[in-house]
Amino acid sequence: MASEDITKLAESLAKTKVGGGQLSFKGQSLKLNTAEDAEEVIKQIEEFDGLEALRLEGNTVGVEAAKVIAKALEKKSELKRCHWSDMFTGRLRSEIPPALISLGDALITAGAQLVELDLSDNAFGPDGVRGFEALLKSPACYTLQELKLNNCGMGIGGGKILAAALKECHRKSSAQGKPLALKIFVAGRNRLENDGATALAEAFGIIGTLEEVHMPQNGINHPGITALAQAFAINPLLKVINLNDNTFTEKGAVAMAETLKALRQIEVINFGDCLVRSKGAVAIADAVKEGLHKLKELNLSFCEIKRDAALTVAEAIEDKAELEKLDLNGNCLGEEGCEQLQEILEGFNMAAVLGSLSDDEGEEEDDEEEEEEDEEEEEEEEEEEEQQQLKERGQGEQESLTPKKIIDSQDSSPVPSPPVDVATFLAFPSPEKLLRLGPKCSVLIAQQTDTSDVEKVVTTLLRISSVFKDEAPVKTAVHETTDALMRKAFTSATFNSDAFITSLLIHMGLLKSEEKIKAVPSLYGILMTLNYMVQQDYFPKSLAPVLSAFVTKPNRALDSCSFARHMLLQTLHQL
Repeated sequence: MASEDITKLAESLAKTKVGGGQLSFKGQSLKLNTAEDAEEVIKQIEEFDGLEALRLEGNTVGVEAAKVIAKALEKKSELKRCHWSDMFTGRLRSEIPPALISLGDALITAGAQLVELDLSDNAFGPDGVRGFEALLKSPACYTLQELKLNNCGMGIGGGKILAAALKECHRKSSAQGKPLALKIFVAGRNRLENDGATALAEAFGIIGTLEEVHMPQNGINHPGITALAQAFAINPLLKVINLNDNTFTEKGAVAMAETLKALRQIEVINFGDCLVRSKGAVAIADAVKEGLHKLKELNLSFCEIKRDAALTVAEAIEDKAELEKLDLNGNCLGEEGCEQLQEILEGFNMAAVLGSLSDDEGEEEDDEEEEEEDEEEEEEEEEEEEQQQLKERGQGEQESLTPKKIIDSQDSSPVPSPPVDVATFLAFPSPEKLLRLGPKCSVLIAQQTDTSDVEKVVTTLLRISSVFKDEAPVKTAVHETTDALMRKAFTSATFNSDAFITSLLIHMGLLKSEEKIKAVPSLYGILMTLNYMVQQDYFPKSLAPVLSAFVTKPNRALDSCSFARHMLLQTLHQL
């Protein structure tokens, strides 16, 4: 290490905070790559008697540095709190699991009994969960009370691994006579979706001691919400439920409302931006009215709730003496409805608890349209569930479900799937259709796309990326098709790269346009595809700063794809 680097490190370490059993390197932006880089950190750890909390957040720790830091931790049996969020900035995903394994093994060797483990804001993905899986199953976590994994990109796979590890920890700790008594669980922005949420719900139901659950922005629909509701009912100590920015619809809201009736300690309910709609809001209002006397905060903002339902919610809080905040902003009350809402609360002497209504969407009279939307959404969800069940049952059972009229009595082979052409795929894209186009899918799509038309190139790229999955065959097909299309476009003398990036940003909802263009429903696929595309030789490096600038800006659609966004920004930074 150069002398000036050592000087900088020494200056940073001079800011190290020590006190109350805590050693903090928080926010010092230390770049610990090698054992030599970590020498001063190790010295501080080794010389700290009675170390109970170690803060490493806001630094970046490599595999080699993690190993030597771990060695120092092997003698710290009193360590209880690991504040290790945001400590792998700029690291490859492949570096994070071995670093976590080293640190976790050290805690196990030391005989530590953790109370808090915070690994938030580390974009380690599903594989990263494997890095601390052994730690979670070990005696070091039998005493764990707080587990924080916000914004880690775990995905469905990571959620399932985590759930299994928590169940194993509970089983082993119960055998020792001291069952795992987890109190706080945080896992927002992780794309857990229904399957990940359902797996975790099973673990929550076994644990039964939760006091706070924070799982916002996870793409969970009513099947996952219902599973969580059933699990929450078996956790009578729950005080805080934060499921902001998931999709309840009426089914999920009703299931959650039934659970709320059984909970007596609830203080905070955050179902903002969860599309509970009017029927769901009324169900939740009934639960609030029946009990929840300790309720301090109720957030039902941006849920497409109409006036009468919102007024029902207001009436439900009449005797909630401890209520500090009611948030009904961004719904469909209209000016008169907002006034009525305020009048009701003034009648209870509770006008002060009402949050701003500045983003009210105005009163709507489309009750029939809302019912139709609900029915359509539920039908779509049911179809998706049925398709998933068919996949899980396997081909043999699928054959048995095929109508007999279609299958010849002498031949039990299923009817072949109808052929797919490029036009069919682009009209109704799906991973299966892309794969069924065959090995020449990339060439076919590139050949049939007029790359002199920027809008057609953008639309085609968005259709291709919309089917992205982190599964080898689909991922490869998306990458190869993207390569063929964009190489053809960018190498064409007539292709306008600046117009392309502008149009793409508009379609992603990151740039406003005078024309009314509907943004794509999810940015995950295009962000993951761009993460691959910007690394290719055909991509103009002059576009990277523009892309980076817009992806960095605050945006709700980007926030819900925080893992993919982080991956892309990290790649752009390295170009």
